[in-house]
Amino acid sequence: MLLKKMKYTIGLIDKKIAKELIIKKHYSHKWTSCRYAIGLFDPEQPCDDLFNRGKLIGVAVYGFPVGRQTVKSITPNLENSDILELTRLWLVDEAPKNSESFFLGKTFKWLRENTDVKVLISYSDPMEDHLGIIYQATNWWYQGNNTMLVKAYLHYLDGEWMHPRSVVAKYGTIKTKELEKIDQNYKRKELKKKHRYLYVLHKKDRKKIKSELKHPIVDYTKNNDNCEWGKKKINTV
Repeated sequence: MLLKKMKYTIGLIDKKIAKELIIKKHYSHKWTSCRYAIGLFDPEQPCDDLFNRGKLIGVAVYGFPVGRQTVKSITPNLENSDILELTRLWLVDEAPKNSESFFLGKTFKWLRENTDVKVLISYSDPMEDHLGIIYQATNWWYQGNNTMLVKAYLHYLDGEWMHPRSVVAKYGTIKTKELEKIDQNYKRKELKKKHRYLYVLHKKDRKKIKSELKHPIVDYTKNNDNCEWGKKKINTV
C-alpha cells in the first residue's frame, strides 16, 4: 500500500480526544504533558463522528518538557518557551510504510507556522526496546544516552510498574522503606538510560544552537547495548 502523501491532512484536535486515544492505543497507555495535540486524517476513509475531514488515524502530542532542568541541559541560551517535547506518537497499525515520518514532517511545518518554538526534544526508551528509528529517519540530532544525571527506578506497587513521578504524585515518596509499608510486595528495578534526540525547527537557528549544545551530537545508535548505567557512547559527529 502506497502512502497517500497528497491526501492525508493534519489539524489540531481536542486534548480530551487525544488523551482517550493515547490511553487506549499507545503502548504506554498513559497520558502526559500536552500543549498541542495534532491529528493525522485520512479523507478517503469514513469520517469519525467528531470530525468532518476524514478518519483520525494518528496523533502527535507535543508538551512542555517534564524535567525541570531539561531546557538548560540543551543549551543555556534557550528559554522554556523555546522548547517542546514530542511526548507521544501513535498511528493505526494498518498505516502504510513511511506514515510516521510523513506525519512528523507535517507537524514540524505546522509548528514552524503557528508557534515560536525553536527546538523539539524527544526520548526513545530502551526499556521498550526502542532505538528511535523514527527520529533517525527524520534527521533529528542524536545526543546519546548519557544526558540523565541521576539514576532512577521503576516501582512495582499495587500490581503495576510505575514511573517515579507517578509514584510521588500518588504516594508522596519514592523511599523504599515507606513504599514497603504501603505494599508488602513492593519491588523496584533500575531504569535504563534513554536515548535523547533534538530537532531544530528553523534552518537559520541550527548552526548557532549546534555550537552552543551542552552535550555533543553522536552517531545514531544501532542497538541498546550501552543503556545500562556505567556504560558510555562517545562517538561524536
